[in-house]
Amino acid sequence: MKASIHYEAAFEDFLRVRQIPYVAVDEAKRAAFRDAKLKSFDFIVYSRRETNWLADIKGRRWASRASGARPIWENWVTQADLDGLSQWQEVFGQGFRALFVFAYWLADGHQPPEEVLHVFRDQRYVFAAVRLDDYVLGARVRSPKWGTVNLPTAEFARLVKPVEHWL
Repeated sequence: MKASIHYEAAFEDFLRVRQIPYVAVDEAKRAAFRDAKLKSFDFIVYSRRETNWLADIKGRRWASRASGARPIWENWVTQADLDGLSQWQEVFGQGFRALFVFAYWLADGHQPPEEVLHVFRDQRYVFAAVRLDDYVLGARVRSPKWGTVNLPTAEFARLVKPVEHWL
């Protein structure tokens, strides 16, 4: 987790405000795993339920592409994200599952339902999440050049839930 990345800082604030126990992963201490070449995740989130979460925050700006167009739920990740998070899920074992948390920073004019809105440093965010296992099953190559994948819009809409659903 990098405090300088506003999406991650906003999610940490979201957890703190709701008194959800968590550990922010310090990427600077990742050197111990250098030989493994595992891409890091951002938070270990302890749930009130049986499953605890390895959360990888994916910051996206929620904005319309063209005048009057509806905003798009961008949900792309890299293949390295999938591979690294899958390996971490194996390392942590039973009781821990991996979760992609899409932190949408809202542009002016977009008004989500109040129950999913989080305000941090005068900016508005919506946190929506998909379990890694579900994401992997539906992922499609988005850009071979950039090594990115995503879920088709309808599949993402079916799988995504407000992050509090998982906690």
